[in-house]
Amino acid sequence: MQKLLIRGGKPLKGEVTINGAKNSTVALIPAAILADSPVTLHGVPDISDVHALLEILEDFNVKTHFENHTLTIDPTNIMSIPMPTGKIQSLRASYYFMGATLSRFGKGVIGLPGGCMLGPRPIDQHLKSFRALGAKIEDDYGVITMTTPEGLNGNRIYMDVVSVGATINAILAAVKAKGRTIIENVALEPEIIDVVTFLNKMGAKIRGAGTNMIRIDGVEELTGVTHAIIPDRIEAGTYISAAVATGEGVTINNVIYEHLEGFLAKLAEMGAKFDVRGDSIYVHSDQKLTNVNIKTQPYPGFATDLQQPITPLLVIAEGDGTIIDTIYPQRINHIPELNRMGADAHIHGNIISFEGSSKLTGAPVKASDLRAGACLVIAGLIADGETEILRVENILRGYENIVEKLTALGADIQMVEE
Repeated sequence: MQKLLIRGGKPLKGEVTINGAKNSTVALIPAAILADSPVTLHGVPDISDVHALLEILEDFNVKTHFENHTLTIDPTNIMSIPMPTGKIQSLRASYYFMGATLSRFGKGVIGLPGGCMLGPRPIDQHLKSFRALGAKIEDDYGVITMTTPEGLNGNRIYMDVVSVGATINAILAAVKAKGRTIIENVALEPEIIDVVTFLNKMGAKIRGAGTNMIRIDGVEELTGVTHAIIPDRIEAGTYISAAVATGEGVTINNVIYEHLEGFLAKLAEMGAKFDVRGDSIYVHSDQKLTNVNIKTQPYPGFATDLQQPITPLLVIAEGDGTIIDTIYPQRINHIPELNRMGADAHIHGNIISFEGSSKLTGAPVKASDLRAGACLVIAGLIADGETEILRVENILRGYENIVEKLTALGADIQMVEE
């Protein structure tokens, strides 16, 4: 058991560099098994979700080597192994092995994924896409068995709900299907473009990523390539929030500004001062914040994954504000923990409301999920006294070296073994 201890009130100052995008990486790793030769990924974050995926690859007899943010994946001798339970259920992104194994082998047995508890997160759109391509799907109490009696064939797929995961899974399943597949009402996130760029380097024929319609002409084989992962916009937004909350001049490096426009627009509306300098963002000191109303939306709107990291700013800002999460309305587990620290936040149905200018005080709190943990770390940096954060494993799923990075900026934070 580990816990984080944060003694708040220490201003942050200096530079921090953002890693490759977690939400790209966890799709690129399953996508790599579609290659007929080794794949090299640069900028891979050293986080627990990545190590969980590598353990799954090992079970598939895929060789990997991970060092200094470079990951080599050799699927040459991959075997089709049923994965109904166990490691495959340890994280949400394991569902990408559904599309990847279906495309590679024409079959697969995969257990339903795990991940953060954010309310209902169905995979019906994923399975709908597989069926449209000709797959037969059986769900035996959470064990998904997929077969393709007549192979995979291109088709027209309309997503009833805009979903990043379903969009990527449909692409993975269709990339080797015979003929043309057209997927409509797809998600637009940068991570999807990153995955498509990777697949096209391998020899896929995919057009339209970043628009609401993607066209795929199936190919017979894909070849291993080298690919650099885009920066993690959610990690960047987290450190930007921390810098706005308690910074005395912080530079966040390895950032793509365009991926953060919705988030940065809200910070500017709150009165935060920052400069965009190429691939870095400098956050000024002495921020005076006024509350705002935030509604999460699919990209390019305000990202649901940044709802929790920005929440401490609404707690301390002047005036009243609200958050409505249209993606995951039940993403509210951080609110009782913040109130334990002195926040004045309330939940009314799907609306989180704030009566601002709250003074936070350190307290024992629990990171119920990945981004809730990031929220509590920022709150701990702001608070007077000591904050103790339990269930640190949720934070380590998506933030590499968070203690070392914050310590280098001047935070008083340490990981303690219980």
